[in-house]
Amino acid sequence: MIRVLVIGAAGRMGQTVCKAVLDDPELALGGVVDVNSVGKDIGEVLGLEKLDVVVSDDLSGSLESIAPDAVADFTHPSVVMNSIRIVLNHDINMVVGTTGISEENLKEIESLLNTSKSHILVAPNFAIGAVLMTKFAELAAKHFGSVEIIELHHDKKADAPSGTALKTAEAIAANSPAPRKSAYSKEAIEGARGGEYKGIRIHSVRLPGLVAHQEVIFGGLGQTLTIRHDSIDRSSFMPGVTLALRTIDQKEGLTYGLDKLLEL
Repeated sequence: MIRVLVIGAAGRMGQTVCKAVLDDPELALGGVVDVNSVGKDIGEVLGLEKLDVVVSDDLSGSLESIAPDAVADFTHPSVVMNSIRIVLNHDINMVVGTTGISEENLKEIESLLNTSKSHILVAPNFAIGAVLMTKFAELAAKHFGSVEIIELHHDKKADAPSGTALKTAEAIAANSPAPRKSAYSKEAIEGARGGEYKGIRIHSVRLPGLVAHQEVIFGGLGQTLTIRHDSIDRSSFMPGVTLALRTIDQKEGLTYGLDKLLEL
């Protein structure tokens, strides 16, 4: 049985992760950390019966008292790196689903791993369909000279563009036969053409009612190809999260992207 500690357990994603851990026969919810609902039993926070697992705001203390086998972090870009430093300092494996992890952050994580026995997986998206979408876009990149990405998320998402959109753009750029250049249009309103990554335009939509959605639109001579994925509920991420928690001990060092676990 793999004992899991969830950071950000009182948040919307954190609560969903806690329930997924409770439902998985190979996982056990050993501890929960959050700055909200401190002192409450996580079972009550989840709308379940008491589980005798109390929400704490002391990550270091929880790691030492619980000694989990793995930690799942679904918090906020402003605090995630501090949590990563603490967990890796305790030589505990970690799965990070918090968005906004930058290239500089990944380099720091690799540096931290030089003195840690931890294994860590950082994934922009845990929905298996979203991972496949990125892979399909990577395959299509060889055959279409033009492409734009539209990503749509709920209005509480802290970063733009999404980590999934950036990872998709990176995959497309890396698999393109030549450097890309986006079509030019004079903007009557600044930003109307979205942001740009290596010639790939990315457009971010933030609206209440959305969860996580992305479409990649390729354009060619007399044709277009649209690859789209929709997460209509946060439960869509849970098979990927629980897979990562069950297998993170099999991956050395830093693993970036759920695709590495799916052997794509």
